[in-house]
Formats: sequence, C-alpha cells, structure tokens
Amino acid sequence: MTADLAGRVAVVTGGSKGMGLAIAHRFVTGGANVVICSNEPESVPTAVEAAPSGGDIIGFVGDVASIADMEGLIDTAVDRFGGVDILANCAGIQRYGTVVDTPEAVWDEVLAVNLKGLFLASKFAVPQMEKRGGGAIINIASVQAYASQSNVAAYTATKGAILALTPATALDHADAGIRVNALCPASIDTPMLRWAADLWKGNRTAEEMIDLWGRAHPVGRVGRSEEVAELAAFVAGDACPFMTGADLKVDGGVLAQLGILLPED
Repeated sequence: MTADLAGRVAVVTGGSKGMGLAIAHRFVTGGANVVICSNEPESVPTAVEAAPSGGDIIGFVGDVASIADMEGLIDTAVDRFGGVDILANCAGIQRYGTVVDTPEAVWDEVLAVNLKGLFLASKFAVPQMEKRGGGAIINIASVQAYASQSNVAAYTATKGAILALTPATALDHADAGIRVNALCPASIDTPMLRWAADLWKGNRTAEEMIDLWGRAHPVGRVGRSEEVAELAAFVAGDACPFMTGADLKVDGGVLAQLGILLPED
C-alpha cells in the first residue's frame, strides 16, 4: 500500500463500477477515506466489500442528476469523515444516435448524468474543499471531447462540455487552492464498453469486438481501468500542485495518429 493520499477524504461518483470503481479502490489503497456513489443499489455493497486495505470506504445510493442527492452525498462525506478533499466525477452513460434520431428524452438523460451530475457534485464539494484550504476535482471526459465517432451526438456533446467546464471551474476556484483537471480516456475495458461491444458485435463475439477496437489504438489493445486510476491518484495528490485546468489523454495513442497511411511498398 502506498500512502500518497493518506488522510484525504474522497468522493467518487459512478464509483461502484468501471473506472469509478478502480479510482475509488486506488484512493483507498493510497490511504484515503472514500465515499462512492451509484444509482444502482445492488452494486454499492459489492464495491465496498471488494475494496483493498487502506483507508475506509462507504457507499451512498443516489442519482447524480438530483440536487438533493448530491447535497446528501457531500453531507455524508462531511458527517462521516469530516470534510472533502477530492472529488472524482466518474458517473457517465453512453447512448447512440444522431441529432436527428436521438429522442429528446435520451438527449436530456445523457446531459443530466454526464454533465449536470458533474456540476451538482462540484457545487456542493467546492465549499467543503474551501473549508479544508483546498482540494482536487477530477472530471472524467473522453477522447470524444476532441474527435468523435459517428452516432454519438449526445455523448460527445457532454464530453466536449466537460472540457469547457473544467478550466472554467479551475479559474473560479484557484484562489481557494482547488485544482480541477480532466482525464480523457479512449476505449477502456469497463462494463459500459462491454455493453457497447455486445450491442455492436454483429456476427462477432463481444470479446472479438473489444479486440477489434483495441487494434484501433497504436498500443494494440484497449486500456484498463486501473491505468486510468493511477493517473487519477497522481492528479489528486501532491505531486502536481501547479497543474489545474488541464486535460490529460489516457488513450493508447489513438489521438496521436492520422487516418492517412503511407504506402507500405
């Protein structure tokens, strides 16, 4: 166990699965006390029970799109652990569709979870961080904030908005010692990626679809949640106090390449 986050109090939305779970568990390993939030009640006890040794961890069942739930989430962290030092906004959903065929209800759903949820959690976390003399907010965006697949209008809109909101929040609260940065993963092996692989696999298996997506990355594979979690722990800790308003790619080189290839002969 490292002790890079010892004594910190961290809140992780979307913390019972995927990248959020890996980040929450990495924070625990680093010695932080952690509150994870999910709107899936059955997944929360499992995530808590599976936590490694280190800091304490508790669960909170709530909807990131609910202002009452997000106030309750931050209040829970304060009541149980005395404050908030780190907020990792990991809650997110993927839906497919163009601006023409995406139903209004689906558009509203994606913006509510991916963007409004981040806003609401930050709204209540920032004042608690100010009381502690500073803190760190980590927003999970995506490579699709820079370049988009087809058929993901709502999802890409939210991820681009996160890259705009991150420096805005960083500027507003820099004088309070609060750093705000965004992580931008490419394809990461999570339940959401596997759901998408099953949806789009056609005559392939889901594993074959994930392997196909992995080969689109220069490193030749999809990423692991634990690789994103290591960067989150670094950004949340004391190693980069001069970094705020930044967006960091965790993408296996996918944005480093152009689709224009040189001839091989």
